[in-house]
Amino acid sequence: MSITLEQVRQHPAVRAYIQKSDESLMAMGYTEHSFAHVTRVARTARDILAQTGHSQRDGELAAIAGYLHDIGNMINRKGHETSGALMAFHLLNDMGAAQEDIATIVTAIGNHDEATAFPVNDVAAALMIADKTDVRRTRVRDKASIAFDIHDRVNYAVVDSRVEVLTEEKEIRLNLSIDTASSPISEYFEIFLSRMILCRKAAEKLGYSFGLVINGQKMM
Repeated sequence: MSITLEQVRQHPAVRAYIQKSDESLMAMGYTEHSFAHVTRVARTARDILAQTGHSQRDGELAAIAGYLHDIGNMINRKGHETSGALMAFHLLNDMGAAQEDIATIVTAIGNHDEATAFPVNDVAAALMIADKTDVRRTRVRDKASIAFDIHDRVNYAVVDSRVEVLTEEKEIRLNLSIDTASSPISEYFEIFLSRMILCRKAAEKLGYSFGLVINGQKMM
């Protein structure tokens, strides 16, 4: 059966796992990883594949992978890509998804975390870019934390974040507007440079380059 994102979104176990995963991360002081994050990642991953000439089905698989990619945090932050992939396997198998679709989705989830991330296929590449580029003010839970937590400070400084696919230039570009009164641009690179390198590798898998523009200035 060709499973859809909407079917996955409506599954009660999926909703419970996302909610509990975010609660665990909130207890540890992480930025928002709830429905707003996974919905944005799902949408961005689908859009990237749609605009880079992939099939509608590939886009749907990327969206499902994006929606499920963080459920392993319910078990533990460490190794959440592996536990999340295993959880997704059982969920999708129980829902009657096609085995090939399950394999593609699980592979993408299992390869999205910074420590082991690699764009092993195009769906995984789209997921990596969508996940690593989700930096924005609304992910900060407690404004008081920006004074001492660099991750919260940098996320809070990003007042606008957009991923574009420039087909003529063959570039996938992240456009950021950063409030430098909240955080200097140098702090963004201090914590996110490794993620931008992963985005470059993922974009190359799709046959594109990766570009970063901050406050109108091309950075990479």
